[in-house]
Amino acid sequence: MRALLVTSVGVTCAAALTLPLAAPALSAPAAHSASARPPSLSPESPGSGPPSARTEAAPNEANEANEANEANEANEANEANTGDEGGALEVPEAAPPRTGETRAAALAGSTQSLPLEPLAAPSDRSMGPATAGQGLDRRTARPFSLVGVVWDDAEAELHGTVQVRTRATGSTSWSDWQDVETHNAEHAADLGSAERASGAVRGATAPLWVGDSDGVEVRVRPEAADPRHPAAVALPEGLRLELVDPGADPAPEPAPGAPAGRTVTPAAFTGNPVPPTTTAAVPEVLTAESAATSAVNADLAPLGAAEIPALTKAETEEEAAIVAAGAKPYIGPRPKIVTRKGWGADEKLRERNFAYTKSVKAAFVHHSATGNNYTCKQAPSVLRSIYRYHVKSSGWRDFGYNFAVDKCGNIYEGRAGGVAKAVLGAHTLGFNTNTMGVAVLGTYSSTNPPAAAVTAVSKLTAWKLGLFGANPKGKVTLVSGGSGKYSKGKKVKMNVISGHRDGFATECPGARLYKKLGKARTSSAKLQGR
Repeated sequence: MRALLVTSVGVTCAAALTLPLAAPALSAPAAHSASARPPSLSPESPGSGPPSARTEAAPNEANEANEANEANEANEANEANTGDEGGALEVPEAAPPRTGETRAAALAGSTQSLPLEPLAAPSDRSMGPATAGQGLDRRTARPFSLVGVVWDDAEAELHGTVQVRTRATGSTSWSDWQDVETHNAEHAADLGSAERASGAVRGATAPLWVGDSDGVEVRVRPEAADPRHPAAVALPEGLRLELVDPGADPAPEPAPGAPAGRTVTPAAFTGNPVPPTTTAAVPEVLTAESAATSAVNADLAPLGAAEIPALTKAETEEEAAIVAAGAKPYIGPRPKIVTRKGWGADEKLRERNFAYTKSVKAAFVHHSATGNNYTCKQAPSVLRSIYRYHVKSSGWRDFGYNFAVDKCGNIYEGRAGGVAKAVLGAHTLGFNTNTMGVAVLGTYSSTNPPAAAVTAVSKLTAWKLGLFGANPKGKVTLVSGGSGKYSKGKKVKMNVISGHRDGFATECPGARLYKKLGKARTSSAKLQGR
């Protein structure tokens, strides 16, 4: 598959930001070095920072000394910890931030990567010795909010079940066992693409949002052996549990022209109470990477904006004449879109360059399969967690989806490159070229998606597909890049707004959300004026 790699253009700004000291880390072995993405082979991008900003460099001597001191302090504390009944358990020798993550980066989020261990065989020996599986017993960890399991070979499949249970931070009670979606290979870059061939991509389950937690237990069981074929079903090599901390929410945006210390009201997400006015300092100026991400939306919002404002249909048609000539007259009003800066994306995690495809002929709708136990206020944290899991744990170049929608109908910018541009995503294996991927946050296999989320999908597709002249109620012929449903090179006719299962043999976007796509197509086309 061919994609156009375009250098991201940024504006270098000076910043003054005072960071608090990090809390002492728990004792742990070094995480596997494969977590670091290789440096980009593309030409350097003006304004996007030095090459060292994109490579996972080893900590400097000062950081090493600090980390050693913190580890000693943590060890001493652990030795003194007796472990209250039903609450804190013995702290394991695990859970560091991934190799090369500096203390400053950890303040914006972190990933603990724990190698799984053999589990004791179950009492039911009729299931065969292979069902013993791998996992980790109950243990304490540094705070995290999202979990997933990864393994070495991206081409290997996990035939079995993954279950986790967690302990809410500060509590002594544990959750029930929760299933983690194991069939996730279909959410990925296309075979043969530069992203897929980077050498950093790993096999992975879908991530699961568990909320603020500090204890975890996991078990991975392979499929039971067929009695007619007693050979054990092998689990993939290099299984690891990933515990992701999304970090703190971004600082609220000051009112336009408000100096530091003035009273401002932070922007509120749909479905949440309007927060009270607070005295907030003007946030730090943009980093080079953040400026580069924001600059590609410069036609739509000011540099560094936390959101791209909604427009009327008339305003959108006028803008479309500039952004995408020929889009008139069929285009829906541009909806409000929370930018990557608005949800707090750490732009130093992603690959430096942006990747584009030629057009946007279709939209694939997904569910994130991360569960429904989140509030709309937490949606930015969910996004930062998925983003970190996609890049640091799964080895992708960036957030996989082009857009995300939460249960309250808020729309978020996904993969960097510009919301009005044809950005190449990693969402529908075999059909990432000339398409866009929209993930509705949650799991909608047996739960109905909120009406607000379906409406948001309609609004987003009416606008974005309209920029490229696509009819939401129409059909389109796409060429498969190779998937579990269509062989490479096969021409496939499908709906312009399709579910992930239309391009791959998968349950995504969940049966309940998939049933709503007909309504989304009709509403989207109506918004376009068709």
